[in-house]
Formats: sequence, structure tokens, C-alpha cells
Amino acid sequence: MRFPFGIAGAGVGEIERQIPDGEPPPLPVNDALRVIGKPVRRQDGRAKVTGAVRFTVDVKPPGMLHARILRSTSPNARVRAIDTAAAERQAGVRAVLAIARNDSILRYAGAPIAAVAATTQAAADAALRLIRVDAAALPFVVDMDIARRANAALVYQPGEALPLNAVEIPVSGALPLTGNVRGPETLGSRGDVEQGFAVAEVIVEGEYRTRTQTHCCMEPHAIVADWRADGLTVWMSTQFTAGVRRELARVFDLKLSQVRVKVAAMGGGFGSKSQLGVYGQIAVMLSRQAGAPVRLVFDREEEHLDSGNRPETWQQIRIGAHRDGTLSAISLVEFGSAGVGVGAGVGNFAQTLYACPNFSLAQNDVFINAGRGSAMRGPGNTPGAFAMEQAIDDLAGQLGLDPLVLRDRIDPSPVRREERRLGAAKSGWDRRHAPGADTGATKRGIGVAQSIWGANVYTNASCEVRVLRDGSVLVLSGVQDLGTGIGTILAQVVAEEFGLLPEDITVHIGDTDFPAGPPSYGSQTTASITPAARTAAWKVKQALFRQVAPALGATPEQLAARDGKIIIGNDPARGMNFRDATAGMRTDQLSVVESRADDYGGFRRRSGDMAGAVNDLGGVQFAEVSVDTETGSIRVERIVAVQDCGRPMNPKLIESQVMGGVLMGISYALLEERVIDQHTGRMMNANLEQYKLVGPRDTPPIEVIVLENYQGQSATDAYGIAEPSNIATAPAIANAVFNAIGVRVRELPMTPATVLAALGRLPRRS
Repeated sequence: MRFPFGIAGAGVGEIERQIPDGEPPPLPVNDALRVIGKPVRRQDGRAKVTGAVRFTVDVKPPGMLHARILRSTSPNARVRAIDTAAAERQAGVRAVLAIARNDSILRYAGAPIAAVAATTQAAADAALRLIRVDAAALPFVVDMDIARRANAALVYQPGEALPLNAVEIPVSGALPLTGNVRGPETLGSRGDVEQGFAVAEVIVEGEYRTRTQTHCCMEPHAIVADWRADGLTVWMSTQFTAGVRRELARVFDLKLSQVRVKVAAMGGGFGSKSQLGVYGQIAVMLSRQAGAPVRLVFDREEEHLDSGNRPETWQQIRIGAHRDGTLSAISLVEFGSAGVGVGAGVGNFAQTLYACPNFSLAQNDVFINAGRGSAMRGPGNTPGAFAMEQAIDDLAGQLGLDPLVLRDRIDPSPVRREERRLGAAKSGWDRRHAPGADTGATKRGIGVAQSIWGANVYTNASCEVRVLRDGSVLVLSGVQDLGTGIGTILAQVVAEEFGLLPEDITVHIGDTDFPAGPPSYGSQTTASITPAARTAAWKVKQALFRQVAPALGATPEQLAARDGKIIIGNDPARGMNFRDATAGMRTDQLSVVESRADDYGGFRRRSGDMAGAVNDLGGVQFAEVSVDTETGSIRVERIVAVQDCGRPMNPKLIESQVMGGVLMGISYALLEERVIDQHTGRMMNANLEQYKLVGPRDTPPIEVIVLENYQGQSATDAYGIAEPSNIATAPAIANAVFNAIGVRVRELPMTPATVLAALGRLPRRS
């Protein structure tokens, strides 16, 4: 079949695709659709702003107990004894759990030691104070540079098992561990880098640093666990109901049919709520011990200490190029710290974005005594872009080229080329002056940066569509709404197929009793679940047509659903209302469950349920800043974000996503930093007062341009937007700062102190 192919506004043609049996015919471009691609208001919007939505913290089953976790105040200590007897006698206490054991190592301040469940929060807090812990302090290290030294205190002793994440999944021993440094990982290297640099006519190099960023979800990590003889029910603020269900079944030796996971609404996760985690296990164990539901909710300090974070990085980049700008070699050496965990690399940004035949990579994890890192919006690629995109701008400067001209020569993506063109026109790129040429104490500059992210798809993604005799249409899936509005998108997809309005569709999601949905991370939710929803709706519609056709004196192939009717051909006068059609159904309902098919053009790579599609996601962002050279203060004056996500399903929701990604990027660029006291090993700003986030006064005008980028890959041809909208922001700001003051700021956050230090490197004018 022939599908729309290309970028709206730049020429949409057609491409031939072979589609699996049972898949619906291609959708036309959005201009020819009635619901998909339109700025429909989110279905739960009113409920959220009025407080009617039920978050996990609002779940209160009868007899519910309150849990609290006793956490280590030491960054490294060996437990000699734990005495919980007094806590067990405390009034109101129903369960006490020793998490650490004698001889256990508490490797960071905030590590869980014990937990209690009591009838009130106050009783639980009082019981924690009664627990006695005898632990011997051990040498510790909380600075990545110090941790790399040969004489640094060791986080893990030789031969110890290394944890990958909070559920202690073991790490392969394939990479060497030298002191606190695990690596290097060289996967992704290609060609002959030495030869590439030998033939280079221009070489640029630099060192870049990014600091640890915590997730700061508006809704804290929360779980209510209810263990009963016939099974386990969990309400959890999670990004993956089906994944948590599988973890619970495995950890507690239950059948999948005995575990139910529910999430009605979420207040953000950004990757930190992707797994069950230790705290989830604790809540279930307390519920099993107490024989009652248990509620466990993190406070703000716990959110900072033990819910995950974006790892810090140190990167050294070297780029070789010919005089015309074509790249001959890229070398990237990186050391990153995810605390006591691994996974502090910088993704595939440098090795995939630009055409270069020779690339070498050496990534290393550096262990320190701090809470583990975890996935965070654009994991790896976000810090990777901060370094690489500044290095590309440096190369443009060395070659005497406009940064956009250089990118046109070395970036093979026609989509990003169009994004650069649109963004340049919208941002006023032609106003950009030479670096540092602005006069006066406050200098202004314009910068650009790009993003890349895999067009990820989760094939174990299912959806059920039901049509009932009274005309009701239901959509059911275990997929959870992270706050991005996937429920509204599903209503649009099904409404388009039935010729109805989104408000005519009832959507039930976030429950593992429904067909298993995909995770809400990796920018893959929309790409994974909307094709399944459309295919299910299309099949139900065909079944309805077969029942209605005789009454209309037509064949099923002649029927269409449009404007609330079932009609013959394109004639609205020849047909019947949708409800009249369903009233004549032979059974009370028609129902179909469908799963996500492979991409029609084929997947580039596969691993289990995950697959990367042929086309990657991208985006180009332009930043305009002002820099006060007397105080070092940076102000972001404007952001122009040009993004693509395949077929845009709802421009209003996409714009909201992009704005959120930009704001997170501004915070990352200018404000956010975990501060740990080197003497005590404790985080000094584990709150939302001293840990700084961007606020209303720091929010610039953000202009969002969304491309319609048709690729003909699935029943909806839709992909995600969350990661790429964040990745390019910090480097765009950094490049704008360089354009303003004429000197690089190679460290995040770009605080007034770092700006003043950079200005101090400028030669003094006589």
C-alpha cells in the first residue's frame, strides 16, 4: 500500500509499504483528518485542576497503614547490629522490617536500613526513632575526581557484586574494575581514528563537565500495597504498570494472575519511576507482614537522596575535519558517576548525529558513595549533547563557517535540515553577530543545538476496543498516563476511526487487568500504543459494518463511519446514526484486542520487546540569551524549538511536552546541582528551597514549531517527543552564551561564578 511520505510544507509524496494482514489502510495526512492532528483538550484537564483526579497518595483502602524508612546518615558504614525491639513495642506499630543485616554495607547517606508500618504517620515516625543501629564508619568518597585517584576510598571491594539498579540486578563482569573506575566501554567505535586525525586539516578539542541533576517529580514516589491470601494489589506512581507487575511476580514468587498494578494519575517521573525499586519491595513486605494495606510515600529529602538522578559526567572530545567541514575523526573519552550504580555514559549522541567514518569511544563508570543514578529524560544524550554541540560550534569557528552551514554539510538528516531552516527564520538567526562582538555590560547572543533520539517502539503493547449496544465506545489498556495525555490521544485515534468525537470515547488505562500496555519512558508510548488502538478500532468497525450492511442494503465494503453516522460511500443522506447502528447488534458488545505490529519499513535493531525504528527522532533549538558581565548572570530571553515526532497526533499536547522539555533544559543549564559535603558525605540541598529549579520569573517565551514528518511506519505513523525536546536546550544556551561573551563556559550549571571565571580568561583590553 502507498503511504504519505515526507515533510508537510517541504513536499509530501508517497512510499510503498508492505503491511501485515489485518492492519488498517493508510491514514491520509492530518489536513484530511477530522480528529487526529487537531489540538484537542486533554480529557482529564478539568479533573486535574479541580483536584478530582486520584493520585497514588489519594488511595486509602480500609485499614491502611503508614510506612516510613529509616535511612543511613553515614555515606559508608558496616552494620554491626540492628535492634528493632523498642520499635516493635511502640503503640500503633503493626510491622517492622530490618532491610540491612549484620555485616551489611550502607554505601551512601540515605541508604535504607529498616522500615516500619503503623496506624498513623506519627506513630511510624516515632517508631523509627526507637530503632538502634550499631554501625562502624568506613572511609568514603563523594567526589568523582577524587574517586578516580589510585589512593581513593573504595566503594566496592575487589570481587564484590556490582548493582545495576535498586533491585540489585547484577552487572556483567566483562568490563574491568580498577579502583572505583569500571571500564572503559568501547562499544560503538568504528574505523581508524588515528588515521582520521592524521588526515585532518583542522582539529578542535575540549573538556566538558555536567553535574548531577535530580528528578524533582511534582508527585513524589508513592505506593500502596495490599497483600492478601488470593493475591497482591498495588497502586503505584509508576511509568510501567506491566513491568512492575512482572517484577512483583518474580520477586515474591507469584503468578502474574495474582498481581494487579494500578495507577490512575501521575505527577511526573522522567525515568525515575520506571521500576519497582527497593521502596516498592519494602511496602509489599510490610503489607505481607502486617496483613493490611501499606502506604509508603517519599518526602522531599528522600526524593533527592534515593529516587535516582541524572549522573554527572566529564567528557573530553576531539574532532578532526577537512577544510570543507567534512569530518574525518571523532574521539570521545568520558568518565561519569551514577553514585553506587552504573550507567553514567553519554549515550550515542556523538557517534550517530553527524557523518564521520572514524569514531572512538571510551566510557567509564566512576563509583562514589552517593545515591544511584537512573534514567532521566534523554539519558546519556542530554549531557552528551552539551559537549558535542559546543565542540561542533568550535569547529565551525575554526573553519570560518556559520554553525548552520557546517551542520548542513555534516548532518545527513533532511528533517533536521528543514528544522534548521525554519528555526533560523523564526529566531532571527541573521541578527547573530560575531562571538563577543556585542558591546556594553550586558551582552546578547544567539545559539543553536540539535538533538537525536531513537524512534523507539515497544511491541508488547496491547489495547482493547469495545463497542456496546447503546453506542458506547470503550478503550482499555494497561498503559499509564505519565502526565503527557496518552488517554486523550487514544480517544482521538479511536474517534477518528468511528467518525465520532473524542468526548464520545471512554478511556480506561493504568490497570494491569486490562491488556498490557507499553512503558512511558524512552519516548515510545505514543509510537507503541496508538497503532494497536487504531487496528483494534478498525477491526471492531469492520465487524459492525458486517452486521449493519444488510439493513442498509449495502455491502460492508461500501460503508464508512463519519460525523456520528454509518453511511454508504460518501453520501451522508444514505445511512443511519451510529447509535441506531449499534442498537441492532446481535450481542451486547463487539470487542477486539490488538497488539503493536512491527514497523512496516522494518526495525533497525531488536532486543526482546524493544525495537528501534529505521527513522530517528530529532529536533533543533535556538536560544537567545543576555549575559550580565558584571554579575555573571545569564538570562534566557527566548527559545525557538523545532521538533518532529512523525505524525503529530495532538499539537496542543506536543507543545506542552516541548515546553516542559525546554524548561527542564534551562534548569539543567543554569541552576540544578546536587551539592554533597565532602566531609560528611551528606547532600546539603536535599529540598526544593536550596536545590534550585527554573521558575516563572526565569521562564522565557518558548515558540514551538512541530513538523509533520510522515514515514509510513505504522497504522498511525506517530512517535514520541519527550526526550528530544530536552536534549538540545542546554547546549543551545551554552552556544548562545559563547556568542554573547566570546568565551566558552564548558561546565554545567552555568552559574554566575562559572561565567565570571570564564570572563576572567579573556585577554584584557589595553
